[in-house]
Amino acid sequence: MKSLRFHWICLFLLSVCLLLWYNHVMRSGLAMKTGLRGYVRVHPNTRSASYFLDFRCGRCAVVSSSGQMLGGARGQEIDGHDCVIRMNAAPSIGYEADVGNRTSLRVVSHTSVPHLVRQQGYFFGREAETRYVIWGPEKNMREDGKGKIFNALVTLAKKYPQSHIYTVTREKVQYCDSVFQNETGKNRMKSGAFLSTGFFTMILALEVCDSVLVYGMIDGSYCSNANHSFVPYHYYEPSRLEECRMYRTHEHAKRGGHRFITEKLIYSRWASQGKLRFVYPPWSQQEHQQD
Repeated sequence: MKSLRFHWICLFLLSVCLLLWYNHVMRSGLAMKTGLRGYVRVHPNTRSASYFLDFRCGRCAVVSSSGQMLGGARGQEIDGHDCVIRMNAAPSIGYEADVGNRTSLRVVSHTSVPHLVRQQGYFFGREAETRYVIWGPEKNMREDGKGKIFNALVTLAKKYPQSHIYTVTREKVQYCDSVFQNETGKNRMKSGAFLSTGFFTMILALEVCDSVLVYGMIDGSYCSNANHSFVPYHYYEPSRLEECRMYRTHEHAKRGGHRFITEKLIYSRWASQGKLRFVYPPWSQQEHQQD
């Protein structure tokens, strides 16, 4: 009888151990599968151990790099959001009063990665907790050793193993192309256009945030108004390019241009759905309701 009881106790303990082990395995597997599949982390050695961007937020501030931010004194308001999303290598130091100080996530073009490399102490030191999402064409992002930008990201990941660096997958880039085509009726590649960092940022923000409040982005009709004032393209380069001139040049470029104005018209339709709002400068209600 004692032997039988001992047998059942051992069997029970073994069952508990197996159950705990199975639960651990399932939780670990689930952790690897959660997140957004279009954004994959860069690891120092191999991408086989990569996992997807696991980022969720309630109320997000998307901060444009536009000169529209200058003099707005919206920094404290921006920092009051649950998350702050910035673009490319736009700095906050020296501009805190206007653009805020916090950075939760940065969406970065392949063309801006050299800026991250040159200022890596700032981006991966001061902003060590920031998640970086890098997009770029296949030739720069390929993982066979020939992707110049991807190689630079691997080098950064090796030097800063606690960093959070992600790339936009080829499938996600193709998805963004399809969104552009569905919204405009134009094939992005055939029309000679490149999607802007702002476009990738908007799509990502709408995926991960419950609500998106945008700062520093003008509406699609701003540059056509005769009385619009001179505004620099970037708030941190006040004496260089003029925003509307840059927009018009790109909008009408036959090849290699960002369709900034067209993209703003797309955003206005998205804003009519209620999750996206342009708070500074405020977009007119009429702009939001355009079809």
